[in-house]
Amino acid sequence: MTRGKTTTATTQAPSRGWVSFVGSGPGDPGLLTVRAVDLLRQADVVVTEVPEHESLVRTLLGLPEPVVGEDGQPTPVPGPEIVDGGFGEDGQPLTHAARAKVVVKHAKKGARVVRLMTGDPFLYASGPEEAQACVRAGIGFEIVPGVSSVSAVPAYAGIPLTTKDNREVAVVTCGEKVDWSQYADRRTLVLLSAVGMIGDISKALVDAGRSPKTPVAMTRVGTTTEQATVTSTLEHIAADARTARMAPPAVTVVGDVVDLRETLSWFETKPLFGWRVLVPRTKEQAGTLSQRLRGYGAVPEEVPTISVEPPRNPLQMDKAIRGLVEGRYEWIAFTSVNAVKAVREKFEEYGLDARAFSGLKIAAVGDKTAQAIAAWGLRADLVPSGEQSAAGLLADWPEYDEVLDPINRVFLPRADIATENLVAGLIDLGWECDDVTAYRTVRATPPPAPTRDAIKTGKFDAVVFTSSSTVRNLVGIAGKPHPSTIIAVIGPATAKTAEEHGLRVDVLSPKPDVEELVDALADFGASRRLSMLEAGQPVTKPSERKPSARRKVRAE
Repeated sequence: MTRGKTTTATTQAPSRGWVSFVGSGPGDPGLLTVRAVDLLRQADVVVTEVPEHESLVRTLLGLPEPVVGEDGQPTPVPGPEIVDGGFGEDGQPLTHAARAKVVVKHAKKGARVVRLMTGDPFLYASGPEEAQACVRAGIGFEIVPGVSSVSAVPAYAGIPLTTKDNREVAVVTCGEKVDWSQYADRRTLVLLSAVGMIGDISKALVDAGRSPKTPVAMTRVGTTTEQATVTSTLEHIAADARTARMAPPAVTVVGDVVDLRETLSWFETKPLFGWRVLVPRTKEQAGTLSQRLRGYGAVPEEVPTISVEPPRNPLQMDKAIRGLVEGRYEWIAFTSVNAVKAVREKFEEYGLDARAFSGLKIAAVGDKTAQAIAAWGLRADLVPSGEQSAAGLLADWPEYDEVLDPINRVFLPRADIATENLVAGLIDLGWECDDVTAYRTVRATPPPAPTRDAIKTGKFDAVVFTSSSTVRNLVGIAGKPHPSTIIAVIGPATAKTAEEHGLRVDVLSPKPDVEELVDALADFGASRRLSMLEAGQPVTKPSERKPSARRKVRAE
């Protein structure tokens, strides 16, 4: 891509591009800096370092996955061009020099290039060599530091590298020519690339004068939900690492600071750490739920079970919107975020805005729906004071008063499968109700075969159901979750549907709210973990244990 060329009477040299060497951190996407994310959004080309970088960029920028066309070539997608900086076109790993040539080539075309690097570009990385190549080519560049695995991985393992009693740290990239005698003192050691040689390294350190009892911790794939840590001593770490099947990438810490992990471990002790949690929702609504699950250490996997579609016949909705503008209604009652979205889309279609709601009273079935209304610049006049449901809404809904209410009609935009309880209740209160299908909920296509197999064989640790329809649709398109899978539901109605489908409910949210649901699941996970520790058992995930009798838990 060429930028900045100007056509004039005289030929001008093309403008030079710019290279940003950006550290992506040790693995957790949340550790990227604000500057890093900003540059990725501006980039024309992103040169990656590891395979995970491509999905990281697509996720951060909200880009679709490339689709291979009939000609076998990927179809163009929006966003920057993503160039594999790990391997060349011949499939062979690129050397530092070869990768630098790729970076310079794109920058010479005038592109804004982000060279995405693991960790920090200037710390145990090829950043200096590649930056020097830019200098030789006359290309401007900048360095955006990243969180290094040297400090981040021990921190995620609950191991501080320095304390008031341990002030010195040495970082060693392990190889064949390391003189271990110079590390015989008690300072903390951070060893990189030590997994395969840890036995020889431990022996060399002991021979140099270190105590065989010196604490050692080895952490693999640190800062990710696959993180695993083995704590041992110099005399036993080799055997313990083999038993735990430790493999690169891993960071090893040697020294007294390792003992602090017993009290400071915070990441691997999260209540849902490493749990693979199935999120059967509409794709648009899964974001908040998945984000909260990640906060508790879980690995959410979103499986769309419901697709929200426009009504088959839009005339009824069109007529209702016209009636709203003309003052036909006293109230509009929103029973879901999707209903708010459907009405808002109709407004945009007609060129209307929130001013059309002037004089109209607005009801919302719950806080989330009220927030969706607020995002539109409106305020809900009625939100249930008790249970956030149609029944709760009816409990607070005022009776029609001929004197106080100039109009006796309510506009109720809803899904095609909504129950009639709300309509009947409003009629009993003296209101006339225009019950209008604003959107349809249809069953989504089945998930891929590996996901269906994981559901049926218990490879998911938990599943969170946010409505009765998600229960029905998941079972319909993928089958029943395995008995070992923890079942968490958002309310009594969803629990009843789950039980009708042969599922035993373990976690019942105290309120019909996705955040409360995740918190309740986390409480369940924390209680389960504590009971294992008190029983002297290793902490395992539900998918790692045989099905056992389970009890119903209600979070308080």
